[in-house]
Amino acid sequence: MGPVREGPKRWLVTLGTYSFAATITLGALATVAALVTVRKERLCINLSFGLSALASLMGLLTSISVFLEGSMSFEFTAIPFLGPFAVVIDPLAALFLAAISIVALAASIYSLGYVQQFIGRYSIAKFCALFPLFLVSMVMVVASSNVFLFLVFWELMSLSSYLLVAYEHEEEGAASAAWLYLVMAHLGTACIASCLLYLSLMAGSLDFHQISLYAGQGMTELARSGAFLLALIGFGAKAGIVPLHVWLPQAHPSAPSNVSALMSGVMVKLAVYMLIRTAFQFLHVDLMWWGLLTLFVGSLTALLGVLYAIAEKDIKRALAFSTVENVGIIFIALGAAMVFYAQGMMQIAALALVACLLHVLFHSLFKSLLFLGAGAVVHATGTKDMERMGGLGKGMRYTSILFFIGVLSISAIPPFNGFISEWLIFQSLLLSYSIHDVTVNLLMAIALGMLALTGALAAACFVRIFGSVFLARPRSEAAKHPRESHRSLLLAMSILAGLCLATGVLAAQIIPMVDQASTDVIGVSIAGQLTDGWVLEVDGGEVSSVSPILLAGLLGLMIPFAFILVRSWGGRTPRVKGKTWDCGTPLGPRNEYTPTGHSQPILRVFNPFLRGESSLSSDPTSSPYSRRGMTYSSSIPRLFETYLYEPVARTILGVARRASIIQTGSVQRYLAYIFAALILLLLVFR
Repeated sequence: MGPVREGPKRWLVTLGTYSFAATITLGALATVAALVTVRKERLCINLSFGLSALASLMGLLTSISVFLEGSMSFEFTAIPFLGPFAVVIDPLAALFLAAISIVALAASIYSLGYVQQFIGRYSIAKFCALFPLFLVSMVMVVASSNVFLFLVFWELMSLSSYLLVAYEHEEEGAASAAWLYLVMAHLGTACIASCLLYLSLMAGSLDFHQISLYAGQGMTELARSGAFLLALIGFGAKAGIVPLHVWLPQAHPSAPSNVSALMSGVMVKLAVYMLIRTAFQFLHVDLMWWGLLTLFVGSLTALLGVLYAIAEKDIKRALAFSTVENVGIIFIALGAAMVFYAQGMMQIAALALVACLLHVLFHSLFKSLLFLGAGAVVHATGTKDMERMGGLGKGMRYTSILFFIGVLSISAIPPFNGFISEWLIFQSLLLSYSIHDVTVNLLMAIALGMLALTGALAAACFVRIFGSVFLARPRSEAAKHPRESHRSLLLAMSILAGLCLATGVLAAQIIPMVDQASTDVIGVSIAGQLTDGWVLEVDGGEVSSVSPILLAGLLGLMIPFAFILVRSWGGRTPRVKGKTWDCGTPLGPRNEYTPTGHSQPILRVFNPFLRGESSLSSDPTSSPYSRRGMTYSSSIPRLFETYLYEPVARTILGVARRASIIQTGSVQRYLAYIFAALILLLLVFR
């Protein structure tokens, strides 16, 4: 096996080659080390996650070398009749490999302290073996350039993540969540395999490059549309688009938090990676309705995801629904890129795809940070219920600051990275006026409005989460005496928090790398038109422009200036301590706004659509004029589970029960079945 890339900077090619080989080797060694040190649990943890962290660093080094020098590829033959297997890392794969490596590095460091809580409760060796296996499978998914090789590692990624979701099997709901995830993952894989194998048949090769060259030539418009729909369903199921999202808010909260960060931060994005390849490189998007459908699905996914996140009391489930929302935002940008590409507007298509890829990268950083922060909170309090938290900021000061940076990023507050990617998505949608089609303009305007509404609701959602968890007073005994997170947890979160700020401030320097990935797909580079030094410009600044570093500088100067101004002119304000007026009732947790209280005004506005239910009861022995023992409860039904999946499941089970009559145990009847099947085959193949 050897590199086939040639170029003037051979040392970069060699560096990338060996660093990629080191990534796979170290990941495999981490799994082996976990199995060898099964009886020495702390050594097992240190070896497995230490090697995983090194593997992640090598993966990041591979990505950097690709961006500096160009694509790398290898060929090897493992199964002769399947032909050579190609491993290709082009700029698009390198971008996703960078996201995997950064999140995996943070998750590996985090795990050094986090996994110790499982000692004596679950098998440490099992977790330490599965974690690097999951990491290696994700790396190979983006590196594979052969249908067979891709499907093998896609399935390995699904199976290893399924076992990690089911790791805390004694926790309520973990086993059922893992089973639901496995079912949805395999339904998606069936669609993906059908699409890719059909394209391979049309191209006469399993190689991705050959498929991109020849697959579309012999296909009718109907066949290409069918292949696209299979890809959208298959990869959409893994990404978590509505209505295929039902597994995500079950599986991500059930998994250990370091695994949740990997699944939510990068695994779901690998579906976006392959959908981009399939739509643009294999099927060569030329039908506009593909993009409009993706745009519609993305808009619906984003809005529903954030509404369900607002309604949740479980902190990890709320973050999982927020992932659904952000997947919707990514699909909005991807759909816009497909629409512009089909219209031949390559510059705007490239802008939309750059915005899409930026949000993929940035979301991997801030969502992983939030899941790691949530894991620290759950570990400190022993509960995921935000109703039982509150006041944790006093005892977990550093965790609260790092979590707050994630909140600012996901709420698109400048100069953090979430603001830059969402700003670019808005700009690309605003440029849809260039399309002279009233229907398309109307749909784009609706998508723009839903994106704006989603952004506002996301900010409200995370104000609610941060306030309910870290501010006010503790609402339970578990929240009264929290301990600060372990050093390894704080270090991992600090890395991601620093990157959330750095990638936002230095966005103008990051976009040229993302543009390389977009150019590999669209064929048009826009980095020169989009970046001017430290400024981002759309249409040469005539439409809109922003300078992230200037925004950061202004905010950095304004805050201390305001503080100095107040202290200089206002003087020292005497500090007076006194009791808060409480209407004669001692203040306590019952006087606080709870997560439910925060969410009620928003949920009431959308209640005709969400169909929420609420009830108020009191002690039946109390007077109607002076109620005692009052209890309020509310719930938001899962619309798709109730009206789509449950009826389908009942139908399948009913058919299965009726079909079970053929299983009677009678040998004569079984022989009759075989005879009937033989006659049928003879008639069909006569």
